[in-house]
Amino acid sequence: MSELLPPQPVRTRRQHGAVRIEDVARAAGVSAITVSRALNKPDSVAEETRKLVWAAVDELGYIPNRLAGGLASSRTRTVAVVIPTITNSIFADKIQGMSDVFGAADYQLILANSGYSLGREADLVAALLAQRPSAIVLTGVTHEERAARMLGRAGVPVVETWNLRPSPIDMLVGFSNAEAAFAMVAHLHHCGYRRIGFVSAPVADNDRAADRLAGYRRAVAEFDLADRPGLAREAHFTLANGAAAFREILSAHPDVEAIFFANDVLAAGGALEARRRGMRIPADIGIAGFDDVDLAQEFVPALTTVRIPRYEIGATAARMILARLDDPETDAPPVADLGFEVVQRQSTRPAPSP
Repeated sequence: MSELLPPQPVRTRRQHGAVRIEDVARAAGVSAITVSRALNKPDSVAEETRKLVWAAVDELGYIPNRLAGGLASSRTRTVAVVIPTITNSIFADKIQGMSDVFGAADYQLILANSGYSLGREADLVAALLAQRPSAIVLTGVTHEERAARMLGRAGVPVVETWNLRPSPIDMLVGFSNAEAAFAMVAHLHHCGYRRIGFVSAPVADNDRAADRLAGYRRAVAEFDLADRPGLAREAHFTLANGAAAFREILSAHPDVEAIFFANDVLAAGGALEARRRGMRIPADIGIAGFDDVDLAQEFVPALTTVRIPRYEIGATAARMILARLDDPETDAPPVADLGFEVVQRQSTRPAPSP
């Protein structure tokens, strides 16, 4: 049986490198060789010792090195990127921005899809960090505690994207989803709408969707708009779901004047359903979207929407990472707010002249 040593305090190594196997050994009160055996040949270690080792691994966010040679300082010229879905084109623009900047610097991307699951994201973080990437990029600012712990002590640049918060894990580039949704509802209010429905993505495990819903609700309260059960709905981002959400809102509230969809594809689905019902846009009902994808301006009528800098989010994240890799002590701001823009088109009534 392995000799147990007195547990020792371990200093966080976030700014100076990844947590080492020696750190785990001190925290568990065993030798580094015992830690290695517990991780690689668990049957060769007593159960009590295995529990001590894994408790230390979880606490410290230790990532076993899977590279041949086992050099703790080794890195590949790759950047790991976790996105919530591969079916939404908005993330393709972000990836293109990263690919262009990283490609010019001879770095390659490794992509992973979390499926909007924080548990799956945490599993991917562990698997990707074990490959020793030079950096990792995530979508959103809400993560499981185990993922945040691993990322905080991974010893590589970490960039969260697509939202804002005061204290990122490391670096952050995005925009305020709450303010963007608030701004769109404020715009619709200025255009004369009072009964405004809202269709968001499911808010579970999705801080961007939750913030957009919060922005909508804040605007409804601030402008004293209609606030009725059923005016706000959740739907996954497809044309069919946009049409279904339109039907549900209209059925519950026939007097609804405009519907704000938190995605242009949903908005297009809603607009198609309105046409099938013989409704005129925007004379009978206003339709607004979010993202300003190519579909938004080519649709008939063209969609009023929120424009977000999808490509620039990716490119900026890449530039921030390269700057950190070039100079780990750089004092560049860790948060980049790239903002948003409300774009008025033909699917909603124009705002009155000042």
